[in-house]
Amino acid sequence: MLAVKLIPVTALVAATLGLASCNQGASNATPGSVGQKTADGYSYRDLNKNGKLDVYEDTRQPVEARVDDLLKQMTLDEKAGLLFINGAKVNDDGSIEDKPATGMFAFVPNALKLVKQQHMNHFNLWIVPSPASLAKWYNTMQRYLQDSTRLGIPMTIASDPRNHFSSNIFAMSANTFSQWCEPLGLGAIGDSTLTMQFADISRREYMAVGIREALHPQVDLATEPRWPRISGTFGEDAQLTARMARAYILGYQGAKLDSNSVACMTKHFSGGGPQKEGLDPHFPFQKGQVYPGKNFKYHLIPFEAAFDVHTAAIMPYYGVPMGQTSEDVGFSFNKDIITGLLRNTYHYDGVVCTDWGLLTDANMGGVVWPARAWGVEKLSTEDRVKKIIDAGVDQFGGENCPEIVVQLVKGGRLTEARIDSSARRLLRQKFELGLFDNPFVDESKVGQIVGNPESLKAGEASQRRAMTLLKNDGKALPLAPGKLKIYVRNVDPKIAAQYGTVVDQPEKADIAILRLKTPFYPVESPIMMARMFHHGDLDFKGKQKDSILQLLKTVPTIVDIYLDRPAVIPEISAKAKGLLADFGASDAAVLDVIFGKDKPGGHLPIELPSSMNAVRAQKEDVPYDSRNPLYKFGYGLSY
Repeated sequence: MLAVKLIPVTALVAATLGLASCNQGASNATPGSVGQKTADGYSYRDLNKNGKLDVYEDTRQPVEARVDDLLKQMTLDEKAGLLFINGAKVNDDGSIEDKPATGMFAFVPNALKLVKQQHMNHFNLWIVPSPASLAKWYNTMQRYLQDSTRLGIPMTIASDPRNHFSSNIFAMSANTFSQWCEPLGLGAIGDSTLTMQFADISRREYMAVGIREALHPQVDLATEPRWPRISGTFGEDAQLTARMARAYILGYQGAKLDSNSVACMTKHFSGGGPQKEGLDPHFPFQKGQVYPGKNFKYHLIPFEAAFDVHTAAIMPYYGVPMGQTSEDVGFSFNKDIITGLLRNTYHYDGVVCTDWGLLTDANMGGVVWPARAWGVEKLSTEDRVKKIIDAGVDQFGGENCPEIVVQLVKGGRLTEARIDSSARRLLRQKFELGLFDNPFVDESKVGQIVGNPESLKAGEASQRRAMTLLKNDGKALPLAPGKLKIYVRNVDPKIAAQYGTVVDQPEKADIAILRLKTPFYPVESPIMMARMFHHGDLDFKGKQKDSILQLLKTVPTIVDIYLDRPAVIPEISAKAKGLLADFGASDAAVLDVIFGKDKPGGHLPIELPSSMNAVRAQKEDVPYDSRNPLYKFGYGLSY
């Protein structure tokens, strides 16, 4: 069994849940260039370079007083810049100058340009270099903002998940960060303490390189099995998801947002799971969110848990909640959802940020990816900005056009007071995170934190524990290591050779080990990203299915299938000697479980339907409702 020393969670989180703790406070920061000034014996950072102590520079003052003082000093252009967050590229050497880039993310803008030209100071990162280079880039950018901008407002860096063993396009490359099972695997394990430990460890890794906002957790409910984003959820059960959400947010934020926290942007309000036919609203072929089971409120339960633990931010999704509000428009354009439900019913006063790309079309190598302005496609970009702000949203994701906000105010279509209310929320978060007081990371400690051996072991252990045993015919599992001739498919033979003698033909084997992934069938689209999403049917077909069944007929076979969506595999299940599901796991993790070095500990967080007809007949908004499922929600064997 993989021995793992549990790394203690933060003191704030531990106090909340009564767990043992060891507070990992902010590291000693690299000093910036702004000189320390002294006023009446008090040392402060003179961020606006005026030679005197301003309220916003005084750490002894209440956060709201500091926000008020800074807001009064800001120009309209500077306030508008706060309202936008977009991707930023990081040079391999950690420098901040604009350098040519190639590949899928060549279009990503240079952060320094956006700071200089548009007063932006919120960025999200996709592809990044080594953690050391990332930390260097981060510190250099923070020094520039501190020294060379008028008010020294620090930047906030956000990221999609980086700590999962995953090929999902929404999980950024781990790149020496600890690699855990996917969130769906955390749902399969169902252990709040482990989920909090995951969040706390990834929090430390994020903070080490300067990431202070998590564009997660994703607490949508996986009630439509064809939806491509299920692997990022905790499953289809609202109560399970609510438990995981609480632990996750507490692990990142603590009981209160402070200098030890990574702020969570919980998504996608009010629940993005019930997409019609599972077609994702990133793309124009989407058909809206539907509620044939009249189950809209069920999808709110995980968000209520997130509000209970004070999630710092909320992200609505792209979809249109068909027939649920006074107009069929996407969530971020929808005043009934943002102001009516989120602000007024739930009294939520944190940051609300749109999902990425609601305002402007993207040109991807000559192919236009339309803005996700569903329901308001005919509005101009300026009118889209106004409608989103009028709906009650604070920030625009994946866009950099603050000049439009300025135009709307100067043209009398928006008031500056309305812009101030959003700017206030965004500034408050920066102050609470301690970024105005000490925005720097200690570059000398990055290697000790990111890729820490104990953190890596904890992540690897989660991959094994999440594995879910679905069938064990004649108690074939666990196999006896070292005694069998093994035929492997989709498994590294060099790794398999550590467990037995690997043969090159199934007929020569005592046992076969086959790794599969849930099938998908790309939607025909000129948009490359659309073809990468795992849409479509969930069953194997044609030659691929025939090849699998032929192997199962030839030799007793242990099948492991990666579930990023609930696969439809009745024939495979019937003929397999043993059947396991994984939720992001290495070959070594899978083989350790098959050969008994570790035990499977998961229970299905999603049901596995018995046929595609059953999938098509179920209601998109209702959990575990397919007819005669092959394996029910919560199923899982052990040995």
